[in-house]
Amino acid sequence: MSTNNAAYLTEKGKALEIKPAPYPTPKENEVIVQTRAIAINPVDYALQMMGDTLFPWLQYPHILGLDVSGEVVKIGSNVANFKAGDRVVGLASGAFQSYSAVPAQMASTIPDSVTNEQAAVIPLGLSTASMGLFGKEYLALHYPSINPKPTSKPLLIWGGSTSVGSNAIQVAVSAGYEVITTASPKNFEYVKKLGASQVFDYNSPTVRDDILAALKGKTCAGAMAITSADLTAAAAAADACYEIISKAEGTKFVATAQPPPEVPHPMVAAKFIRPFGDSEEDQELKDAVFGEYLPQALTAGKFRPAPEPEVVGKGLEALQEAMNVLKQGVSAKKIVVLL
Repeated sequence: MSTNNAAYLTEKGKALEIKPAPYPTPKENEVIVQTRAIAINPVDYALQMMGDTLFPWLQYPHILGLDVSGEVVKIGSNVANFKAGDRVVGLASGAFQSYSAVPAQMASTIPDSVTNEQAAVIPLGLSTASMGLFGKEYLALHYPSINPKPTSKPLLIWGGSTSVGSNAIQVAVSAGYEVITTASPKNFEYVKKLGASQVFDYNSPTVRDDILAALKGKTCAGAMAITSADLTAAAAAADACYEIISKAEGTKFVATAQPPPEVPHPMVAAKFIRPFGDSEEDQELKDAVFGEYLPQALTAGKFRPAPEPEVVGKGLEALQEAMNVLKQGVSAKKIVVLL
């Protein structure tokens, strides 16, 4: 049997430590993936620095990491859609190790045209975007497909160049919606290449009026508010979306990537986007996005792994430096480590 190593978080605020780790055994609905690339998310850094102060469920030592790509080496007893040797991307719980267990419903095969580092940027951004857009308790939009039927409805995605926003733009367009988004001017072309029909500078003093003018005469499908972890920026984004959606025709709902204000808006409903669970509705959405849409869209070249990966090192030893790079801030990029 192969040996496994992991980058452990042993205490709050401490640097990651590389140690031997148990070789994972797949549960009945899991696959074991030999890691080839890991993408870093803000939640990884938050867990490291805030620890059990912000995440009371956290126990040490802990293996961080969610986004992983690599090859399947073993499958669980109920897994029928993967086999050993398949190249896959998936959402793991503890990806900072040489071998990771990934739920089969949160994994997709990847074609030869997509590299491991490109694939690794997808899982968390796509899963968050999909829950907010398609989840029945959120915007409940039509599911994406590689041949969508236009709905004629616009959708506001605030923060289009973020990881979640980059995925949300693409799957919303693949579901037949016209995407109106915000970004800094340097990222205007980037979000347009992802499929946004119109993009506005979120720092413009007239951005709210400009977006309302773009929505005039149309039935809006709602909004998704996405920002960095900065609470001030999150509050400003949510407030902008509430005002715009309250004045536009259509769905009065905002899916938020940060917890919404405690005092609700009188005309607009809002809800923080939760992770996928095990409900029947969640299982259906996982199958629709990771099982059907993503592998087809990647193969057909109709989904672009985004944001662009920025590889900062190789090996588990490079993960701490990757976390440090993320701390400094990135724009329209996702930090990746190769194994």
